Formats: sequence, structure tokens, C-alpha cells
Amino acid sequence: MKLTADIWVSAYLTRLRLTEIPAFVVQRGDSTAGAVLVKLNTLDGKACCYQRSFDLMTGERKWMVLVAGDEAEVDASIVKQRGFDPDLWVIEVEDRQGRHLLDEPGLD
Repeated sequence: MKLTADIWVSAYLTRLRLTEIPAFVVQRGDSTAGAVLVKLNTLDGKACCYQRSFDLMTGERKWMVLVAGDEAEVDASIVKQRGFDPDLWVIEVEDRQGRHLLDEPGLD
């Protein structure tokens, strides 16, 4: 069973909050089927944006790096993605240690 986007986002934000990692919704997308991008801001001028990808060979969903580098470059890429997909969710996570929790069980 696949979770709706708004339920997944709510659960993800709760998990981050419980580990005291600040995060917020930058762009609210379609509540049922919107794709989700997660921007990790390490608060040093650098950032990384993750997107969930489907591996055709294994059938698994994995979080992959869409773009990484200077925060301005990452933001520009996200703006471009939002132009392609108006239903897109964008979540920003702020953590100097680079924690995003996307690799933990239950978030794939």
C-alpha cells in the first residue's frame, strides 16, 4: 500500500522533529500523488537535493541525489523542477551534520 504524499511528508517531518532536526515545507504539492524533493541545507553555503527514484532492475524505491553543491545552484535546480511539476513537494532540512534520515527504515 502506497502512502499519500501529505501523510508521508507529515510522518517524515515528525521523525525529523523527534530527533531535533529542523525541517519545513517550502512548497506544498498535490496531497495524494505529488512527488517529493528533500533539500538538505548544511548551513555552510552547501546543499544537496534528494529525489525518490524507482530502480527498474530491483523494483525498489531509493532516495538518490538530484543535485549537490553550492546552495544557490541547488535552489536553482529545485526552481527548475517546480516549473516542470506543479504538484511537487519541497521539504528543506537544516542540519550542520548532514543528517536527513532518508536512509532509515520506513522512509523508502
